[in-house]
Amino acid sequence: MLNNNLLHVNLNRHGDVTRRDLLRLAGGGFASMSCLGLLRSIGINAEEIKKEGRSCIMVFLSGAPSQLETWDPKPGTTNGGPTKTIQTAIPGVEFAEYWPKMAKMMKDVSVIRSMAGKEAAHDRGRYHLRTGHRLLGPNKFPHIGSLVAHKLGDPESDIPNFVSIGETVSSGFLGVEVAPFVIDRAGQLPANMRGSVAGSRASRRMEMLRQQDNEFVKAGAESIGREHQELYRKASRMMTSSRLKAFTFEGESDKTKQEYGSNPFGQSCLVARRLVESGVPFVEVQRGGWDMHQNLWQNMPRTAGEVDQALSTLLTDLKQRGMLEKTLVICLGEFGRTPKINQRTPSVGRDHWAKNFNLLIGGGGVQGGVCVGKTSPDGMEITDRPISVDDLFATICTSLTIDPNEELITPGGRPLRIVDEGLLIDEILI
Repeated sequence: MLNNNLLHVNLNRHGDVTRRDLLRLAGGGFASMSCLGLLRSIGINAEEIKKEGRSCIMVFLSGAPSQLETWDPKPGTTNGGPTKTIQTAIPGVEFAEYWPKMAKMMKDVSVIRSMAGKEAAHDRGRYHLRTGHRLLGPNKFPHIGSLVAHKLGDPESDIPNFVSIGETVSSGFLGVEVAPFVIDRAGQLPANMRGSVAGSRASRRMEMLRQQDNEFVKAGAESIGREHQELYRKASRMMTSSRLKAFTFEGESDKTKQEYGSNPFGQSCLVARRLVESGVPFVEVQRGGWDMHQNLWQNMPRTAGEVDQALSTLLTDLKQRGMLEKTLVICLGEFGRTPKINQRTPSVGRDHWAKNFNLLIGGGGVQGGVCVGKTSPDGMEITDRPISVDDLFATICTSLTIDPNEELITPGGRPLRIVDEGLLIDEILI
């Protein structure tokens, strides 16, 4: 009977059976297997998974947004301050007043209100929420985007498998092959993307570079020489790619650009859609300005307004193009803000707080319309369903068809699990 069930799962993996069904079918002696382990056991290999075209857009709110002014407001309390609430598309779930467009999109995303972090310093928090690991020990873990590029990207792609609009953390021990390709401004490529010479002259220069790197290799700097050669090869191929137009607004109407927002963040979200549409498996876009120790309520309307407009448009655009079911969208910051309002002058705000915060996640194998976790009326404590960063990353990996229990091997030969000990957030997995 089990074999017949497995055969049925294999034949219907494109929609007839959910991840929960897979786990249910894998009961008994297979109960400890992950979904991905089960998939591998019935013959779905990495190349088949890549052909499914899964991708991820990470919207990173750098500076750490206040959970009480985003998606876990506390109206009518001392800690809640003057922030009012609005009803979302899901009865009983309210957002802060600054998010009217995303409130209407609640059926397409889920909110996690009980994230429990461990880092309340910006650099350490940014590293933690981008890699799934704390900044401890000698190993530099890769950005989740580099991991996705490594597992799902095409190594022969003529454009990068991981693009970040704005500076981000590195690919760590996974190396330059899957390092983020960083652009400073959406809609335009770096100035050095266009070669100053072409034809045979460019070929001669590339050959001279290869010869120079070969000398480095012979002198004992093999890894450096090989990395240089790989970078030159990728750069040369990219400069002649027809897919470079994905980095621009070519073909987009003024109406579409206005819908995303006439600001750098809105335009970044538009380019993110264009990039995943062209086959890039991971794109990060950023919106800073959330470190509101002061002037919190003065700054929130504009800062949140830009994200509310662009993020809701991005989700709608992906959905209308039939891309949302295979594109995971995550909106988060590095931690949260203190529920207690500080007494800074001349205008108050909130300070750093990692004990509990919130985020939005939708698309790509994640069920919309779910609110995970609760915090106390004063916002100081998680009262239901704490979610660790490991849990989040295990869920992200699973939604992207990556096994979170898999071990990666560092250059020094040490095996390290993709996720240390996270448990799936079953409530939101389809």
